[in-house]
Amino acid sequence: MTDAQETASATAAQAPAPESGPAPVPLLAPREGIPPVTVTSHELGRVTASFAQATGPVAVDAERASGYRYGQRAYLIQLRREGAGTALVDPVACPDLSGLDAALSGTEWVLHAATQDLPCLREIGMQPTSLFDTELAGRLAGFARVGLGAMVENVLGYALEKGHSAVDWSTRPLPEPWLRYAALDVELLVDLRNALEEELSRQGKLEWAREEFAAIVAAPAPPPRKDPWRRTSGMHKVRRRRQMAAVRELWTARDAVAQRRDVSPGKVLTDAAIVEAALAMPASTRALAALPGYGQRMSRKQLEQWQAAVDRARTLPESELPQQSQAPGGPPPPRSWADKDPAAAARLTAARSGVTARAEELNLPQENLLTPDTVRRLCWEPPDPLTRDAVTGALRALGAREWQIGQTAALLTAALAVSG
Repeated sequence: MTDAQETASATAAQAPAPESGPAPVPLLAPREGIPPVTVTSHELGRVTASFAQATGPVAVDAERASGYRYGQRAYLIQLRREGAGTALVDPVACPDLSGLDAALSGTEWVLHAATQDLPCLREIGMQPTSLFDTELAGRLAGFARVGLGAMVENVLGYALEKGHSAVDWSTRPLPEPWLRYAALDVELLVDLRNALEEELSRQGKLEWAREEFAAIVAAPAPPPRKDPWRRTSGMHKVRRRRQMAAVRELWTARDAVAQRRDVSPGKVLTDAAIVEAALAMPASTRALAALPGYGQRMSRKQLEQWQAAVDRARTLPESELPQQSQAPGGPPPPRSWADKDPAAAARLTAARSGVTARAEELNLPQENLLTPDTVRRLCWEPPDPLTRDAVTGALRALGAREWQIGQTAALLTAALAVSG
């Protein structure tokens, strides 16, 4: 461990300021009032010019309509920057924000839970070149609650308005209370960023945070999930391959309807209803209608649509039925390690214990020190020969950041030497 790492480790264990104190001050309205929603190319040009001439980091947020619409597209973009104030942009009316993105090139973006918003921002042409994630900063600094409202309250002493985060943001026109809520989400984001930067610096963790932020910016867009139907809630009840095929057929049919109608799949047919039909494998629409989730409100046409999906699954040849589990993309589930490889199980127990203890010393969540998947993969296939340099290389290949390697390579080298 270097001198810098030793200094960081000594200071990192200090907890942030207590999350208590005077009652928070309600933040009821944006400083400059609620800005008009940008809906035309001319208005967007004025916003772009204003933000290009402004200074300092830019606070960015996005509102989606999860649970109401198909997919995760953005329905409102909020921005705030010193010298430009706050802007609210309608990405439905202005679907190409690449010009605004170009105007902000080289500017640090401040987001809360950046990985949630970046995919929908990319869809409309916005991609940061550098960022500061206030949620991730809060985790690294050791805060117990890292939601935006809790962070603003605990760090800055203000109480944000609550209650509109889960509304249907595809609604047009957007009600004034919702717009006020949206504007307030970026009102203090840069102030929060500055306070967290100071706290991270005090704890010796600022460079760690910068590595994390850079990794988020550099990360490629995730590939489409393989066999997304396997994530149907209640899937664990489905044991037979033909029943699994019914889940797949119903899920696929539901997804096509949801996409065509631009509604959340759960509003078309619930996961619970899909599982019920797969377990029962009804032979007729009458039998299907008797199952939970297919009641009186469902039209005959809809029942026939879902029955057709079940019938397709029933008539598939054995060779086309899904396998019980996907091809393994890594180690087996840890619960099976004791039987499959007792030595690996012993290594995993030792590694988990070491990482947990180190995370507690550093006052940060274990998963932020090192992801559980990284620990599992390393323990299942440790490097040979087992040296600290080899462990360092393995961690780097698995995507660990340099600060994580500095904090865990030695303890993991010792853990991997455990033979059971």
